[in-house]
This record gives sequence, C-alpha cells and structure tokens, in this order.
Amino acid sequence: MDSTERSSGQTESTESADRRAGTAAGTETAGETRGARFARKAHRTRLYLYAGAAVVLVVFLIALVLANTGHVTVSWVFGASSVSLVWLVLFSAILGLLLGMVLGALFHWRTRTPRS
Repeated sequence: MDSTERSSGQTESTESADRRAGTAAGTETAGETRGARFARKAHRTRLYLYAGAAVVLVVFLIALVLANTGHVTVSWVFGASSVSLVWLVLFSAILGLLLGMVLGALFHWRTRTPRS
C-alpha cells in the first residue's frame, strides 16, 4: 500500500512521525537554518570567551592587590598623604575608565548625524 492509497490522515501522521524521528537523530530542528544555528553557536562561544576573560581579569586584579600592598606618599597640590599603592592604582584605573566613558559619549554626541 503506497502513500497514494492511504487516507490523508494516515499520511500526515506517518510524515510527522518521520519528522520527529529525523529530529531526534540529530538533523536540523524545524525552523532553524544552518546560518541561524551557526550564529547561535558563535554567540555561545563569544560568551564563554568573555567569561574566561573576566576570570583572567579577576585573577590579575587579585595578583595586583597582593603585589602592591606597600604605602607610598602622594603629593597633592596643597599637601601630601600616605596611601596604599593598590588603592592609588585602582582609583586611577576607575577614574580613567569613567573619564573615557564620558569623553566617548561626548564625542559621539558631538559627531552624530544631524536630525532632519
């Protein structure tokens, strides 16, 4: 008995069972193209790389703290103070990050395309 002799209900149920079996066997999922699957897996890989980079940065930060526990004298315009070197480095890094973000936003705002 071939598919032309079967009723339409039997043919549809057989086709859907074949589709489910094909999906379970590892073929493409319904609705996802090869490009979409590649993009999804590439995004996952980037997330793993970012997580790895974050772990490396945290380890580097801990090593920085442990290596720079000594005190230094900082000369200000109107006086001087003694601070731990690690706090001076971290304060400078955070201040530089914030100033970079502000300047980047300012330059973006000043050079954006004019509104019509």
